[in-house]
Amino acid sequence: MEIKVDLFSDTGTRPSQDMRRFMAEAEVGDEQLGEDPSVNRLCRMAAEMMGKDEAIYLPSGLMANQISYAVHTKAGDEIIMDQTAHPIHYEAGAVAVISGASIKALAGEGGIFTADDLKAAIRGYDYHSPQTRVVSIEQTTNLGGGRIWPLERIAEIAKIAADNGLKMHMDGARMLNAAIAAGVEPLDYGQYFDSIWLDLSKGLGAPVGSVLAGSAEFIEKARFWKQRLGGAMRQAGIIAAGGIFALEHNVSRLKEDHEHAKMLAKTIDAQPGLEIDPDTVETNIVLFSVKDNKTELFADELLKEGIRVSRLNGKLRAVTHLDVNRDDIRFAVKNIEKIANQIFG
Repeated sequence: MEIKVDLFSDTGTRPSQDMRRFMAEAEVGDEQLGEDPSVNRLCRMAAEMMGKDEAIYLPSGLMANQISYAVHTKAGDEIIMDQTAHPIHYEAGAVAVISGASIKALAGEGGIFTADDLKAAIRGYDYHSPQTRVVSIEQTTNLGGGRIWPLERIAEIAKIAADNGLKMHMDGARMLNAAIAAGVEPLDYGQYFDSIWLDLSKGLGAPVGSVLAGSAEFIEKARFWKQRLGGAMRQAGIIAAGGIFALEHNVSRLKEDHEHAKMLAKTIDAQPGLEIDPDTVETNIVLFSVKDNKTELFADELLKEGIRVSRLNGKLRAVTHLDVNRDDIRFAVKNIEKIANQIFG
């Protein structure tokens, strides 16, 4: 079946012709030896953007999360995160396998917990219990519907973490979406975290990779784990160049994706049988419900029209990105209205 408008995820973005040309001309070297000039340039750009000493280029955000947890913990320690967080649901139990740590999941709202939630979750010293070591925040929240952790909330959380000797980690899969929507500089987020990464292969449109940043000491330890996990990529400058191009050209345009998401949310809210609070759509993720157990039917009917969305925990998710333009959104809006009225009208 032909997919005309792909709202399944922003992970499906493809490099533009300009990005491809830039990648084809990239200078390369042995990345493992620190000799790839394009990788080194990308890492300097990302470290400066996030206000950190150094950064390391990795093939995935999952690896960025797992390396960070491995550096910050030892076997038996505990990591606090929201119950909707990516490492719980989509990282194949990697925390248990790689770090040997456990996770304490908090019931936040839209993927965002409070300072009081954190205070109540931190364990005091007791030889019966795992010891709390890390607070992990997902920016933006995925299963929470693309919600933004406010800078003020992050500051509150970081203060409590510091008072209790805990490390702070940001899963920055869509951190730049949050920064653009909230009018916050990435380094304003970075100041509160011991480890923070940004994804290049979602809304930024690069084909591969994430960049993990932190102190020089943290990155030195991270390099050990990158090697251990098979993350060396040799002449990686070709793909790193896609990240350079993305950071230079595709950050500010993320606001277009947010505008498109709001258009979808307003349309969904106005239809019979569909449920969403448009005010909760802050970035590029639109998470909505379908009444009367007709979620699968609605998604199937959309697909017949060439519109693909993802199916998550009984809800539907539409994600806007740079491969979806305004005409695509108009096409999707028209068909959402038509199908909702066919099913529920």
